Amino acid sequence: MIRKRVVSSIDWNKVHGMIPVVVQNNFSGKVLMLGYMNREALNMTIKKKVITFYSRVKNRLWTKGEKSGNYLKVLDIILDCDLDSILILSDPIGKTCHLNKISCFDYKRTCFDFLYKLEDIIEKRKNFFKNSYTHKLYNSGIERIAQKVGEEAIETVLSSLGKNNIRFIDEVSDLIYHLLVLIHYKDLNMKKVINNLLNRNKVD
Repeated sequence: MIRKRVVSSIDWNKVHGMIPVVVQNNFSGKVLMLGYMNREALNMTIKKKVITFYSRVKNRLWTKGEKSGNYLKVLDIILDCDLDSILILSDPIGKTCHLNKISCFDYKRTCFDFLYKLEDIIEKRKNFFKNSYTHKLYNSGIERIAQKVGEEAIETVLSSLGKNNIRFIDEVSDLIYHLLVLIHYKDLNMKKVINNLLNRNKVD
């Protein structure tokens, strides 16, 4: 159990009763924020499966998102090798930073973070941005979208047989984009696909 593995193993004396916690988006890999927890905050986080810190400013327990609604759902809690810091893998609801940014750390996107952002762009253009190619593609219906995926798949295969890697990368990019459009047309996302792949492979 998480409680036995984490809470009982922490060297609370070493951290003076307040352990630093790094929060990471489980899907994109983006580091979202840093906070601190005492025993009570950690126990509440484990119980509610929503991140609760101990605010050194407010001098009380503070559930992230208690006012904004931008909660940080807990997927896993990992204690580091020195037993004095925690990594929490989270599925965030909304933007984490109080400045209305995805992360409290201002840094360039990781590769997986871009894929996460691309899905967000596709989802927004699904219903808005009427002049965009994505919106027009959605309006054409699932048969046309599926056809485009098939066409891009064939072009990807054909380009892989040649020596022009730039063209091959372009075709792979087109295929991934259209596949994401198809996935979102069915109101699904890559999280579900990746979770399915993870379930197929139980090896760490």
